[in-house]
Amino acid sequence: MPVEEGRVAELAELGDAAGKQEAARELIADRMAMSPQAAGKQHQAPMRSAIAPAPMPPVHRPAPVSPDERERYAAFDDARVLRVAESPVSTFSVDVDTGAYSNVRRWLRNGRLPPQDAVRVEEFINYFDYAYAPPRDRSTPFATHVEIAPTPWNAKTHLLRVALQGWRPQGELPPSNLVFLIDVSGSMHSADKLPLVQSSLKLLVQQLSARDRISLVVYAGHSGVVLEPTPGDRKARIAAAIDGLTAGGSTAGAAGIELAYSMARQGFIEGGINRVLLATDGDFNVGVTDFEQLKDLVERERASGVALSTLGFGTGNYNEHLMEQLADVGNGNYSYIDDLAEGRRVLVQARAATLQTIAKDVKIQIEFNPAVVAEYRLIGYENRALAREDFANDRVDAGEIGAGHNVTALYEIALVGSGGERIEALRYGGAKPAGTADEIAHLRLRYKAPDGDSSRLIERPIRRSQITRALAASSEDFRFAAAVAGFGQLLRGGRYTEAWTWDDALALARGARGVDAQGWRGEFVQLVQLAQSLQPQPAQQVGHAGEACELGSGCD
Repeated sequence: MPVEEGRVAELAELGDAAGKQEAARELIADRMAMSPQAAGKQHQAPMRSAIAPAPMPPVHRPAPVSPDERERYAAFDDARVLRVAESPVSTFSVDVDTGAYSNVRRWLRNGRLPPQDAVRVEEFINYFDYAYAPPRDRSTPFATHVEIAPTPWNAKTHLLRVALQGWRPQGELPPSNLVFLIDVSGSMHSADKLPLVQSSLKLLVQQLSARDRISLVVYAGHSGVVLEPTPGDRKARIAAAIDGLTAGGSTAGAAGIELAYSMARQGFIEGGINRVLLATDGDFNVGVTDFEQLKDLVERERASGVALSTLGFGTGNYNEHLMEQLADVGNGNYSYIDDLAEGRRVLVQARAATLQTIAKDVKIQIEFNPAVVAEYRLIGYENRALAREDFANDRVDAGEIGAGHNVTALYEIALVGSGGERIEALRYGGAKPAGTADEIAHLRLRYKAPDGDSSRLIERPIRRSQITRALAASSEDFRFAAAVAGFGQLLRGGRYTEAWTWDDALALARGARGVDAQGWRGEFVQLVQLAQSLQPQPAQQVGHAGEACELGSGCD
């Protein structure tokens, strides 16, 4: 076998796209290093010469671009610290997405630290289930829970946790009309893309019954219907359609979305679950590719009563920005599936939360009492922030909560006189704030019924008497959520985590694992250890002899 072909075969056996790309680069570089005559005669015996040939100049080979460096993430800055006397009201949309956590897990498992913009701390926190008590009945779709305790990374501040626990349905889910819109373009060829989509989808099919309907729509250069709405008990027919999917061609995503919504309307079930699930790496490169146009398309279609959720797959050209935003405007949720276990978690274990909406356009607003709280910052939710006036405006879209979902938000607050303030008070700050010394803040929630157009309001005060004096005395769930929040902030650079370390995050998480039947919290501990081991090490000084030496050892 020729040398160059042997190198390609050797790297191709690695079974990944990165290996094949590297093989191609090396092959091209090797050919460039030869003269045309030498390239054509490389199998001939070398000619003897009395004159040694001049050495060939070294061939410059630029470092290959990692496939991960072509991935797309929305840039954002950490939420700022705000003085209550100047900005007492915080308003945001809930976020039940979990894709950022499993996507970052993929980065760490591959031996690389993720880009900071891949880390959305609220999706890390909300990946985990917490033992919040559910509402007493379905008339109120979720129960609210508040807990306050000292901040792990700053002894002079407190963490305020506001949590919602969605109603958990009993018995069978309502009948489902599910349309899977599957990207079968050439970019989906690798094992972590289309083959993983097929395996994950088969797990869901096993949960369906004759009351459910499933359709398959595919798109590449063109879109088409692979499976018309089919009863869920026709499992052999559904499995055959799934197995028949192959990848190839460019990606015309917009046409596929339109066809999927058309198929969902065709199989629409009154009073049931009607949802399009888009499975792709997000690499739309044919047809309508403009980001805002795609969002507008999904926003128009959601008025039909069909929600859209996104399932992200793969590496290299992954467009996470598009996946997250399409789910937001489609009244759905965004998940990233990095292995079959995550596919099972999203489509089987959390099937109700993924598919059945119990409340939509859920907004949270907290008004802090300036007589008690000097400063606050919301940890995460940067791209979910709403204007204060948007809270009561029912035309402003917000997040959805699925059956059994829980949502957790953490604020770091500095009480008046605590010494934890980061911002100097205004010289001309106005009159002394008024208010009851017992109330820390006032919590307001707005939500709509899944089929409603008018929001309902829930209000409750948050009192100083609810503060737990020591972090160790707080609940396990509180401490674990705090560890996850601290970990996410460290991955983003640790702007507000003071001198808190990876070891501190590990210790806090280990001490708060509690009941971990699924092993997710144990896996989190392993991810913290991975991230810690991947941190850049400080450079050693080098002495005159070129040998490494330690600080203070006498090196010049």
